[in-house]
Amino acid sequence: MASNSKSLTQIALSKFKKSNSGLFSFWYILLCAFVAVFAYVLSPDNTKNANQMHLEIHSKSPGFSVLMLSVPTKKVKLQSVFEAVFFGKISNITEIPIESFTITTKGVEVLNYPKSIQKKQFLPKAMFPNGVKNYIKKRTFILGTDRYGRDLLSRLLIGTRISFFIGFVAVFISLLIGISIGATAGYFGGKIDAFLMWLINVTWTIPTLLLVIAITLALGKGYWQVFIAVGLTMWVEVARVVRGQVMSAKQHQYVEAAKALGFTHFRIIFKHILPNILAPIIVMSAANFAASILIESGLSFLGIGAQPPTPSWGAMIKDHYNYIILGKPYLAIIPGLAIMSLVMAFMMAGNALRDALDVKN
Repeated sequence: MASNSKSLTQIALSKFKKSNSGLFSFWYILLCAFVAVFAYVLSPDNTKNANQMHLEIHSKSPGFSVLMLSVPTKKVKLQSVFEAVFFGKISNITEIPIESFTITTKGVEVLNYPKSIQKKQFLPKAMFPNGVKNYIKKRTFILGTDRYGRDLLSRLLIGTRISFFIGFVAVFISLLIGISIGATAGYFGGKIDAFLMWLINVTWTIPTLLLVIAITLALGKGYWQVFIAVGLTMWVEVARVVRGQVMSAKQHQYVEAAKALGFTHFRIIFKHILPNILAPIIVMSAANFAASILIESGLSFLGIGAQPPTPSWGAMIKDHYNYIILGKPYLAIIPGLAIMSLVMAFMMAGNALRDALDVKN
């Protein structure tokens, strides 16, 4: 007779699948992860940081189209396919927005955009080895252009990488430090616990954003510095939760049995106790992931996060927040919605995980 019993993991997975909001959030997070990894493949502007500026077409509305003349540069820089796919393509052309063009036997005469300038420019035929028409294409900017004339959609997609990866790095650092300190304090107790709790409480009293700013200024500006700074400030919550869980778990009989068998403290903590308290750690990791995205966005908005021309959702809001009262609010609202949606997805996924892992339900 077949057994209908299920493991705790299967039961938790079954509960999670029944949560529509949690399941949708999970797939949305996976989609964002895919976009973060293959951002340059998906972006219309696949040059490094999507930083091709066209000041003639700055702040254009979504769906804007224009003829774009690509003029090859004399110095061609070579790069590997791997580098182009994951770090952006080195641009070997200069793009010029144009209103119209006329091909002659000697070259091409173009009328630069916008038409009101009435600036004509003649380019010799020798500059276009594959024929002039092959270098003129209609370009559509699905989400419009930013204040510098860069493709907003491309910047948004590549910005996903910063916001998404900071979660992984920050959560990894916070778990590494928080679990080590919390487990040590909870397991050994006594003076070790008192000292580590004093350290945790001192760190806890410092405002998170202020501490992140101080660490960032000490390490220097840049997104890798932000990754480390955010991770170094989020370990306190993890340590407090792990300490409480370990103090409760070490009273169980399986821990006493492990001690009686002569197992080392390290083995008891990491092989027996931690696997049994993973549920709250997983839920807290999801919450910290969302918090780290918000902190990075705030730092980029203040100008001490990812530095230009690196795309960041917080920096995109900073560059365009004044456009909210200038009739083009979408320039700030679109990256704001991206931040909100990803943070909400992690929070909803975390809530669904909490409910699925709760043995009382």
